Amino acid sequence: MLTLYGVYRSRALRPLWLLAEAQVPFTHVPVIQAYRLNDPKAADAPLNTSTRAFLDVNPIGQIPALRDGPLLLTESLAICLHIARKHGGKLGPANDDEASLMENWALFAATSIEGAAIEILYTYRDKQQDTPTGQGILRIAAEKLRRPLARLEAHLTGQDWLLNRFTVADVVVEECLRYGQAYAPLLADFPAVARWMAACQARPAFQEVWARRNGEPE
Repeated sequence: MLTLYGVYRSRALRPLWLLAEAQVPFTHVPVIQAYRLNDPKAADAPLNTSTRAFLDVNPIGQIPALRDGPLLLTESLAICLHIARKHGGKLGPANDDEASLMENWALFAATSIEGAAIEILYTYRDKQQDTPTGQGILRIAAEKLRRPLARLEAHLTGQDWLLNRFTVADVVVEECLRYGQAYAPLLADFPAVARWMAACQARPAFQEVWARRNGEPE
C-alpha cells in the first residue's frame, strides 16, 4: 500500500492528482507545513513538517514524501514518475523511450519553469502585484519564462498532450507552470499552452483535488 505524506496546499498536490487520475488506493497522512500552524484551523493537524515523527520520514522536513513498501521518496517529481511507472497504467510509460521522455519533461519543468513561476506565485501571495516592485518582479519572471513557453507552444501546436495521450508528463509540467498562472499576461502569446493548461485543469481528477485544496486553510 502506498502512503503519501502531505497536504493539498503543497507540492503534494502533484502526486495526489496523479493518484486520483490512476484511481490507485493509498493511505494519506496529512502532514502540514510548520509555518502554517499559525492558522488556528490548522492547529489540530496530526503531523507537521517540524515534528520528530515526520522528520524520521524526511529529515529535511519537506512535503510530499511517499512510502511504497520499503521504498521512500521525498521529491515530488520523483514521486510522480514512480507512481506513474509502477501504478499508473497509461499515465506511465509504455516503453523505455517514453520513460525517458517523461523524465525529460519533468526535468524541464523543474529547471526551466518552476523557479520563475514561483517568483510570480510569491508576488501574489505577498500581495505585491500592484506595487512598482511587484510589477517589476512579474515582468522579469515572465521574461524568464518566454523561452520555455515558446518550447511548449511549438510542441503543443497541433496536439493535445505532451505525449500521444495524457500522462504524468502533463501533470508535472502543468503543476510547475500553474504557479505563474495568476499573472494574466504570462500566456497571452502562447495560445496552445493556454489551451493545454485549461484542458489539464478541466479533468475531473484535477477538479476533485483542487476542491480539496480549496477546502484547506491558506
